[in-house]
Amino acid sequence: MKSASDWRRQLHFDTITALLNSQNKAIVYFTKRDLLGETVEPVSLVWGLTEAQKLLRKQRADGAWEKAGKDTNIYPPYYYSLVETYKRFRILVERYQFNKEHLSIAKAAEFLFSCQTPEGDIRGFIGNQYATYYTGYVIALLIKAGYKSDPRVEKGMRWLLSMRQDDGGWTVPIQTVKYDRETWLNLTSRYMKTVRHDRTKPFSHMATDMVLRAFAAHPLYSRSQEARVVGALLKSRFFQPDVYTSYQSPKYWTRFVFWWPNLLTSLESLALLDFTRDDPDIRRGLDWFIERQEPDGLWKLESGKAINLKDTGERQWLGLAVCRLLKSYCS
Repeated sequence: MKSASDWRRQLHFDTITALLNSQNKAIVYFTKRDLLGETVEPVSLVWGLTEAQKLLRKQRADGAWEKAGKDTNIYPPYYYSLVETYKRFRILVERYQFNKEHLSIAKAAEFLFSCQTPEGDIRGFIGNQYATYYTGYVIALLIKAGYKSDPRVEKGMRWLLSMRQDDGGWTVPIQTVKYDRETWLNLTSRYMKTVRHDRTKPFSHMATDMVLRAFAAHPLYSRSQEARVVGALLKSRFFQPDVYTSYQSPKYWTRFVFWWPNLLTSLESLALLDFTRDDPDIRRGLDWFIERQEPDGLWKLESGKAINLKDTGERQWLGLAVCRLLKSYCS
C-alpha cells in the first residue's frame, strides 16, 4: 500500500517548506489542508483574505465586472464584461475555492449563464462565433462552483458533445475554415453570422484541453466513454505542436501562465478521468515536472526562461498545483 508521503519522495527539493513560508495565507492554508492533511478552518476563512476580497470589488448589480477604460460599444454584446467576469470568476473559484454559497459567486454565475445561447454555448468571447474552448472551461468553473446539477450546465455539456470533430476531439470551429485576414477580423470582432465548423478537420489539443476540463469536473460525464476516448487523444499529443496556428508551438505545453492549456492542466483533467501514472504518456508528463524542479522547491512559469523574483507569488501557486497533481497520481 502506498503511503500518503510517496509523492514527496519523488521530488529532489522540498516544496512544502517553500509553500509554508509564503506570504500568501491562502497558499499556506491549502498546503496544510491539501498536501499535509491537517485540520484547518472552513474555506470561508480564505474568502475573507485581502487578496480574494480585492477580486470582488466593483462587481456590478448583474453579477458581472467591467474592463476599466474600455468602450463596450465597440465589440458585440457581452465581450468586455464577459471576459472580465470570466477572469475573476476563474481565480475566485479555482484559486480561492469560492462557491455559490457566496453571494458574489452566485450573481457572477447568473451573469455567465445569461450569455448562454439557446443552442447551449457561451457566446461573446470571439464575436458571434462558437467558442468551444471557452464554453468548456466556463462550464467547468460553474461545476466547481456548485452548479453540476443545474439544467443549464447539462445543456452546455450536450452542446459540447454535439460539437466534436470526426476524430473525437474539439477545435475552435472558425479555425477549421480558411479566411483572408480582413474577413477573419470581421467575423471575430463584429456581430456577424456564426460559422459552422468542418468536422472532418483534425482536433486541436489546445481546444480539447479546455473543453475536457468540463468533463473532468462533472461527476457523471467524467465516467463517460466519450471523456475517456478524448483523454487518450489529448495525452497522445503531449509535447507536440498543435494542428492550428493559435498556441501552435510545442513550447506552450510548458508555459504555465493564465488559463491556457499546458501539461499541468491536461494532467489534472486526466487524473480526474482515472488515468494513472502507469500509463506511459502520464508517466512522461509527471517525470517532466520531477526532473525540472528548481532548487528553491518550485518550478519556472515558462520553461527555458530566467526566473524573475516578481514571479515568486505565481510560482508558489504553480508549486501548490504541481504538488496536488503528484499527490493525486500517487494516491
